[in-house]
Amino acid sequence: MPELSGHNFIAGGRSAAGPVVLHSVDATTGQALPTAFFQATAEEVDAAARAAASADPIYRNLSAARRAEFLEAIANELDALGDDFVALVCQETALPSARIQGERSRTSGQMRLFAQTLRRGDFYGARIDLPLPERQPLPRVDIRQCRLGVGPVAVFGASNFPLAFSTAGGDTAAALAAGCPVVFKAHSGHIATAERVAEAIIRAAEQTDMPKGVFNMIFGAGVGEALVKHPLIQAVGFTGSLKGGRALCDMAAARAQPIPVFAEMSSINPVLVLPQALQVRGERIASELAASVVMGAGQFCTNPGLVIGIRSAAFSGFVQTLAALLADQSPQTLLNAGGLRSYVQGCEALLAHPQITRLAGQAQQGNQACAQLFQADVSLLLTGNELLQEEIFGPATVVVEVADRAELLAALQGLRGQLTATLVGELEELEASADLVALLEHKVGRVLINGYPTGVEVCEAMVHGGPWPATSDARGTSVGTLAIDRFLRPVCYQNFPDALLPQALQNRNPLGLARLVNGEKTTAAL
Repeated sequence: MPELSGHNFIAGGRSAAGPVVLHSVDATTGQALPTAFFQATAEEVDAAARAAASADPIYRNLSAARRAEFLEAIANELDALGDDFVALVCQETALPSARIQGERSRTSGQMRLFAQTLRRGDFYGARIDLPLPERQPLPRVDIRQCRLGVGPVAVFGASNFPLAFSTAGGDTAAALAAGCPVVFKAHSGHIATAERVAEAIIRAAEQTDMPKGVFNMIFGAGVGEALVKHPLIQAVGFTGSLKGGRALCDMAAARAQPIPVFAEMSSINPVLVLPQALQVRGERIASELAASVVMGAGQFCTNPGLVIGIRSAAFSGFVQTLAALLADQSPQTLLNAGGLRSYVQGCEALLAHPQITRLAGQAQQGNQACAQLFQADVSLLLTGNELLQEEIFGPATVVVEVADRAELLAALQGLRGQLTATLVGELEELEASADLVALLEHKVGRVLINGYPTGVEVCEAMVHGGPWPATSDARGTSVGTLAIDRFLRPVCYQNFPDALLPQALQNRNPLGLARLVNGEKTTAAL
């Protein structure tokens, strides 16, 4: 494998015009790695956005089949990256090789899934209302609609998924599927990994004859603001902190032309353990929940950060078992030093509150994080206390005991928006939980029963989103094929000659789509 260059990716070429250099870091030792990465200058950010804008009319108007070929070529290039690549990702993130291999498969798999979506064609949302010249009192003209890409998209890499939510991750895949060129801002926590993945994307673009500028990548701290404010950027995809996501939303809203930001930010993913389930299988639930809390050192946006149960001897026993299990966990190295600092600060903030006690866990040990279990008074939920609303990114969770079902409902009302909520119960008590489900439907994007939120399946039906502050727009998802909707907009064509229409709307239906024609679904030509 050739040496890393550390140069920005712009219009199919490489650029290193600025004097500021960055270094990747070995996540385990904290030592800087040798390659110097050149922070993009203001001129390079502008060049990257302009390259994407130049590619936009060509790429958007390619057939869906051509774009599908591109995505599949990216998937093949990712799968072909060797053991040295996996070792590099492990070095930058301290994640085990099995996790990286699995995440690579997920990343290439979601590219292929979007390729299937493109070939299926339903993303067009084709609608046709044929003319009614004899209609009284006024005739109707020919009106047709389909969805097209919004234009160049800025995507920000996530810290916790160096592959699946980063360079070739879900936001990039969805934007490219929608026909939108991408300018990607590499995450500083794994910039060497980002370069290797970007090289794979460029190879795929060259193999499939995509326009130069279809994918661009820039390095550096502080370049994100210039990217979001660039007038040629038409949408933003982001996964990260609430503070960072809010800042991007404010920047985008303050532009002369405001643009949407699809930010996934903060979620504590409550788990509700119901009484009968605790009586039947309390120890097993504690074991499964502990495994979910410490999975990947707790560095998942779906990590269960809040556990709620109704006061009973079974719940008290469950909490004791959970505390013992978490106390027995070995410390784990987090993705980077910044993440460790945030984790320690979050735990210390909980400890400092007089109505919160620590049931398990120790103080930080060196550069590793210990699993932590806290118990908070229910009044903090009932009053919407900020401490129980903010995500602690790492292997920690908080238990809350409520007096009865009425207090459980009241406590849930005090929660802000979440990615997920989980109900653990036996069939009889679950069937009597319609009120809980109805409340949770308004609070979260995904409701689980007798499972755990860590582990997000990439599929057609998945929703990885939720009301603020889980995401900036609860109408979308960042996982699954519905994610393409974020980067599409409807365009209406009135009284167009057939040859000038997009293929999705032409009379002979050359793409073989199921279209809504005069209110009825049909694949027939007109």
